[in-house]
Amino acid sequence: MLLCFDIGNTDIYGGVFDGDRVRYEFRKSNQARPSVDEFGVFLLHWLQARQIDPKSIDAVGIASVVPDSLPSVAGACREYLQVKPLVLEAGVRTGLKIQVHDPREVGADRIANAIAAVQMFPDRDLLVVDMGTATTVCAITRDKAYLGGVIIAGMRLCMNALGKGTAKLPLVDIIRPKQALGKTTIDNIQSGLYFGHIGTLKEIFERLRQEAFDGREPLIVGTGGFSRLFREENLFDEIIPGLVLQGLRLAVEMNPAPHPHHS
Repeated sequence: MLLCFDIGNTDIYGGVFDGDRVRYEFRKSNQARPSVDEFGVFLLHWLQARQIDPKSIDAVGIASVVPDSLPSVAGACREYLQVKPLVLEAGVRTGLKIQVHDPREVGADRIANAIAAVQMFPDRDLLVVDMGTATTVCAITRDKAYLGGVIIAGMRLCMNALGKGTAKLPLVDIIRPKQALGKTTIDNIQSGLYFGHIGTLKEIFERLRQEAFDGREPLIVGTGGFSRLFREENLFDEIIPGLVLQGLRLAVEMNPAPHPHHS
């Protein structure tokens, strides 16, 4: 079986694959960066609670945008599962032509999303929108050229900035408001977060359509924790919350280890 981790600023998102399907997934807070042993013990407990024999994990894929957390997660895989993980980074086969100034700068989660999207939607121009701590937009052409994209503050970051940077504005739940016109302070903030994000993304989509695809209509794929909030908005053609894990699975398949169990 295959275990994949997306190490993000807010959470470590993980999943176990049986074949090409995610059988179980988890989110674990990454606010307090875990030690090797903390993460190893968590992993063993999590696997055993789902009746998964840790010895049945024969491959691990990791995408990380948090350098501090990567050694702990990778070390836990080596020490507790006896598996050397594939870390998605420069030099790993991806099947993409990465056409940016410095490919090492591109977040591993964005590469994983792109790997999965081009496999799921072959021969399509793609915009992949990942709505997590940051909201990222990636442009990938129908011939698998990764052209770059856009990063904006995600919805929770925007909400926290309002709460911390003002004297009287509260932190709020991030929801889909029924209307833009807010009648309370909380309504006002929720409306601004939600409809502001929609307006920003529509403007970005239109500019990227011209700049990346010569005016052709790309398929727009939403992923990440907040993407589901926008299901009713016709913002995305497809919403695939676990896209990053699928991309990691494909990366592991493209980069087979010489033998599965070694550290």
